Formats: sequence, structure tokens, C-alpha cells
Amino acid sequence: SLPAKLINGGIAGLIGVTCVFPIDLAKTRLQNQQNGQRMYTSMSDCLIKTIRSEGYFGMYRGAAVNLTLVTPEKAIKLAANDFFRHHLSKDGKKLTLLREMLAGCGAGTCQVIVTTPMEMLKIQLQDAGRIAAQKKLMAAQAQLSSSSVAGAAEPAVETRTTATQITRELLRSKGIAGLYKGLGATLLRDVPFSIVYFPLFANLNKLGQKDPNVKAPFYVSFLSGCVAGSTAAVAVNPCDVIKTRLQSLQRGVNEDTYSGILDCTKKIWQKEGPMAFLKGAYCRALVIAPLFGIAQVVYFIGIAEFLLDMLPKHRA
Repeated sequence: SLPAKLINGGIAGLIGVTCVFPIDLAKTRLQNQQNGQRMYTSMSDCLIKTIRSEGYFGMYRGAAVNLTLVTPEKAIKLAANDFFRHHLSKDGKKLTLLREMLAGCGAGTCQVIVTTPMEMLKIQLQDAGRIAAQKKLMAAQAQLSSSSVAGAAEPAVETRTTATQITRELLRSKGIAGLYKGLGATLLRDVPFSIVYFPLFANLNKLGQKDPNVKAPFYVSFLSGCVAGSTAAVAVNPCDVIKTRLQSLQRGVNEDTYSGILDCTKKIWQKEGPMAFLKGAYCRALVIAPLFGIAQVVYFIGIAEFLLDMLPKHRA
């Protein structure tokens, strides 16, 4: 049933995000740093420096936004894919690869309604620590070079902002369109991701089914979700880099600003080289693999069906 699908998608999203959010934070910070202003050399370096400067919970900056919106986002994505697969199937026959891709395309398009504002707010909060650390480093270097001069500049102090503050400011200054900054780039990432992910998962999952009418074992669904998720994540990583750059409202010292997708692509290619489009790819694969593996296990086990079945018994 639709309520069961929505609950399953929500539970899967909450569990998955809680497990992999620190890696997602490292991905955002690695993607946003530009040549000449590198604060982190790798995912582990980023996480270690984050813990040292911001504490353990610094790795979960922006998690509240994700945990609040991931339930409708995952619910829409998984339920929409099932909806389109159902309506694209002819008399219950097996879907062709093209129809599976069309179903994934529809699911990816639907999910950006929630994904774009969620990603935009999350990126501001995740990247705030990197920008603050960069400013402190620049201020400390300036203070060291002018230590003999009276009144040398004090290191910058980070002013913490919240998702609510960012939302209010965007709505006040730009209206609802402010929350959908980077919508085009989000579509370029999420639609191809779903086109790759859902057919690949479905076909991998079928390999573990001994009987077409019986669900595959949970570990098959988990591994299929991990493989399909990581493959799709790496495939669309260039679009994710562009989306992350476009959705960042604040820039570090001497970092470029971008007017759109083409301008962003051109500047990254010219100033940082083609390999810059793969920044954070392994982090993204590490995020997406368990996230979708967990999501598919929860979704296919059907926790919601169990809970919904228990309600009438409980009332009785």
C-alpha cells in the first residue's frame, strides 16, 4: 500500500542518513574547496580536522535538515519509482530496460521537489566550518606576518547560523525561488542517477531470486542497493560537483563565483582541470552505497507492513 511504501522509505532514509552523514559532510567540503585554497587533502583528513576544530558533533552539521526532509525525499523517490513501474508495465509483464529507465527518470524528477531545498540548506551548514577555518587560518597568517605592528588583526570568529535563519533570509530576499537555487543542476544529477540506479538495482536483485514470485534474501537486496548506488553515484559525480558549487551561498577567500551551470563547468575545467569533476567521488560512493543498501533492505523487508498490521491487533 502507498502508506506502507511512504513509511518504509522514511524509516530507510532516517537510518541511512544517521549512519553516513559525516562522510557526506566531507564530500561537500572536498567538492567546494578550490585550487590554492585547499584545507583538506582527503576524506580522513577532513573528518580529523573537523573533529579537532568543531568537536564530534561538528561532523553532523546540517544533519537536522537532512533528517527532517529525508523522509519525504526517500518516500517520494521509492514510491514514485514503484508507481511509474506499475503504470509502465503491460499486463504485469516484465519491464523492458527502456521502461525501467523511464520509471527511474520519473522518480528522479519527482524527488527534486524536496531534494533541492534540502540540499541547498544542508550545503550551507556543512560548508560553514570549512569557510570559518579558512578565514581563521588567513587571519592567523596575517597576524604572524605583522606581529610587530600594533593592533594586528584578530583571528576570525565563526558566527553560527541555522537552517531556519537561512530559510527566512532567502524567503525574505528572493522568495520561494531562493530555496530552489541550483534546481537545474539538481535535476541534472538526480534524474540520471535514478535512470542508472533503479534499473541496475532491479536487475541485480533479480539475480538473487530463486523464484520470480518470492522476494530476494535481504542480503541480496542490500548488496544490490550498494552496488547500484555506488555505480550511479560515481557516474553523476560531475553534476554533483557543479550542483554543490552553485548552491553554496558563501565563498572562501579568493574563490570563484558562478552565474550558472555552463559558467561553473567552464571555470572548473579551465582553472582546476577535468579531474576536479571527480572531487568527492569516493566519498559520495561511500555515502550512497550503504544509504541505498539500507533503504532497499528496509523497503523490501516491509517494516511498515508489520507496523500497520499490528495496529488493528493493538486496538483490539
